Amino acid sequence: MPNCDHPPSRPCVLIVDDEPNIVISIEFLMRQAGYEVQVAHTGEEALAYIQQAPPDLIILDIMLPGMDGFEVCRWVREHPEWDDVKIVMLTAKGRDAEKAKGMALGADAYITKPFSTKHLVDVVKNLMMKKMSWQAG
Repeated sequence: MPNCDHPPSRPCVLIVDDEPNIVISIEFLMRQAGYEVQVAHTGEEALAYIQQAPPDLIILDIMLPGMDGFEVCRWVREHPEWDDVKIVMLTAKGRDAEKAKGMALGADAYITKPFSTKHLVDVVKNLMMKKMSWQAG
């Protein structure tokens, strides 16, 4: 079940990835950066979390068992109540066509694996700042 309290005391990041080593490192990075973290290992699990307690930002792998990351991104963007949820695709799929598809489906950023941990944290922080300034305005 989601471990981000709502309303959260800190911004919440949902990590959606089925590779345990990736999840552990991203979860550590996000907690160090001051975010609440929840983890889903499948697209279906991610949707259940989003419906119950929408995160502020989703770090989303494309290659997932069952529903893939493109489908999760499309599903989130089809629901206007989650327009302010930021989506960062973090995936090994780095071809231009895949990047274009991710961005066309509504991802806010697309990062390919292997990735720079500093770059990922910077992207998340920038998107969170945009989200918070948009909500305040």
